[in-house]
Amino acid sequence: MGTDTKHIAHPVDAATVMKLLPSRPRVLALGEPTHGEDALLHLRNEVFRQLVEQEGYRTIALESDCLRGLVVDAYVITGTGTLDEVMEHGFSHGWGASEGNRALVRWMREYNEEHPASEQLRFAGMDGPLEITGAASPRQSLTALHDYLSAHVDPDLLPCTADTLDRLLGADERWTDEAVMTDPSRSVGRSAEATELRLLADDLVALLDTQTPHLLTATSREDWDRARLYGRTATGLLRYHFWMADPSPARMTRLLATRDAMMSGNLLALAARGPVLVHAQNSHLQRDKSSMSMWDHPRLEWWSAGALVSAHLGDQYAFLATALGTIRHQGVDTPAPDTLEGFLYALTEDRCVIDPARLSAALGDQCPPLRVSPWFGYAPFDPAQLPRTDGIVFLADVTRSPQP
Repeated sequence: MGTDTKHIAHPVDAATVMKLLPSRPRVLALGEPTHGEDALLHLRNEVFRQLVEQEGYRTIALESDCLRGLVVDAYVITGTGTLDEVMEHGFSHGWGASEGNRALVRWMREYNEEHPASEQLRFAGMDGPLEITGAASPRQSLTALHDYLSAHVDPDLLPCTADTLDRLLGADERWTDEAVMTDPSRSVGRSAEATELRLLADDLVALLDTQTPHLLTATSREDWDRARLYGRTATGLLRYHFWMADPSPARMTRLLATRDAMMSGNLLALAARGPVLVHAQNSHLQRDKSSMSMWDHPRLEWWSAGALVSAHLGDQYAFLATALGTIRHQGVDTPAPDTLEGFLYALTEDRCVIDPARLSAALGDQCPPLRVSPWFGYAPFDPAQLPRTDGIVFLADVTRSPQP
């Protein structure tokens, strides 16, 4: 590797990030290589604050349930509920327990209290109502979409009644059974009821689309946007449950791809409203195909949400990957000097933004080997992705988050 590090590392701030990009992107993606480290979240919060104050960003989207995110959004806009309630009920994956996320929500609420409606900050979850152990019932999204339409369109146009939906949905426990993840035969995703629900969901979304001019007059764009979110979520969940019932070897690939497709749909809808900062795992935001090993599947590959959004938006999508030196409390010690992280760790900065083009030039013709992580929860950056990455945020040492 070369050793010329001049002009490679820069301060981590919004101004530096923007200098790496041809223009202000509609979706600025900040990835993280591990979850649960508040040091990464506090850095994200700093960048978002600067993007708000200097670049006009007004929305942040996190890798969390898009329906639960509505609870957080209502709080930061109107103060609905208490901060404790919002952190408990507004996040999935346990993210509500994070001090970094709590600080973000608190700051967004304080900001909105001091600014007019035209400058209000918005919060969104970009993930579906999904966990690694299973998926939610489509009841909430389906019934909310039906309620919106039934209140504003001719009843004769509705494909079914609310009672029909309730009967077909049955008990929510049928949908949320965690045993389904490892036993497709237990899934209701290909039952006669689920098949009929998929058709009805499609008809409800089509009705929403065909009635758009009327609905934008009868209701607000905000209500219409939310109804579209319900529609995307209902059809996505029913598709996800369908593939949960699949006994074929392609099952997990289909599930991973369906999840990221739901994420990309949410991000594209947010981008239509204005520029958005999204924060999620690097693998959900990268332009290259994502891959992972799971259970008896040695290697699964699928296109990430970032790859899908990038395909739609072109240079209006930007991806910043985060790379780390050490996470000593998780057994991730000083990186080997021949790895990309080892090269960056030799720099003096505790944290910095890296220009990938200059880094590639400094590394020379030989691509460094992929770092091997001793801890499953941390995924090192793949140097082969440098040409398709707009910037790298590097933190030399991530220390343990203080316990509350």
